[in-house]
Amino acid sequence: MDLKIKRVYEKPSTGDGFRILVDRLWPRGLTKEKASVNLWMKDLAPSTELRKWFGHDPNKWEEFQKRYLLELDQNKEQLILLNEHLKNGTVTLVYGTKDEEHNEAVVLRDMINTASKI
Repeated sequence: MDLKIKRVYEKPSTGDGFRILVDRLWPRGLTKEKASVNLWMKDLAPSTELRKWFGHDPNKWEEFQKRYLLELDQNKEQLILLNEHLKNGTVTLVYGTKDEEHNEAVVLRDMINTASKI
């Protein structure tokens, strides 16, 4: 399993493999061609309520992670679909925010990496 994360606004590369957008909203100013997204898993993204509450405030990061993991626990179908793609080669989770340390792709990557070690 090779899982990466990357801003959707960065230039796509062949090393990205299968690119999955994990945002609920389509990134501003990007066409489907420029985004080079293979799959948009908006139902895997944090709920609108959680996203608005968090507002990418680093002070809310720990609580955001807890709440998002609880949401993911209720969303097993999407996680199963994501795992199916991970079995087929490199997957890059792409996201729109400028904050590279505090976003849903980081939570997903860490959750998957932790689960694969068990």
